[in-house]
Amino acid sequence: MSPAALRNVPFREKTAWVMAAILAAGSAIYLNMVISASRALGQTAPPVVGFVIAYFVVIVIASVLFMSALAAASPKEANTPADEREKIIGDKAGNWSGYVMVVPALGALWHYAVNTDGNMLFHLVFLSLMLGQISDYVFQIVLYRQAS
Repeated sequence: MSPAALRNVPFREKTAWVMAAILAAGSAIYLNMVISASRALGQTAPPVVGFVIAYFVVIVIASVLFMSALAAASPKEANTPADEREKIIGDKAGNWSGYVMVVPALGALWHYAVNTDGNMLFHLVFLSLMLGQISDYVFQIVLYRQAS
């Protein structure tokens, strides 16, 4: 996308793109650590506080850096409150992402009921939270694209 075309993208859509990318990257890093640890153990790795903390540290640092850069590039837009259209987009995206989050969470509970693997339950529920948040931003992007 050219810089001129990028200027026409709403600020909140830009933030949704950035946050979706940050969360996807952080989730990939976390899942890679869990899969590697599980392979090394020969079974599902237990929850490791260090992995969870690393996930949140990566998300927070990347969010602060990229959102600060976006806000510095468009300070007027960054300080503008959401209009009615943006509020509706946020509400719809949040509603739809709730469905994305609940489906894998229910699958995790079913998996636990069948296999009684508490470690897997933790990782699958954490994954469902990740997917729910990523999908929230993806739905925002889709709704902004449809509106323009």
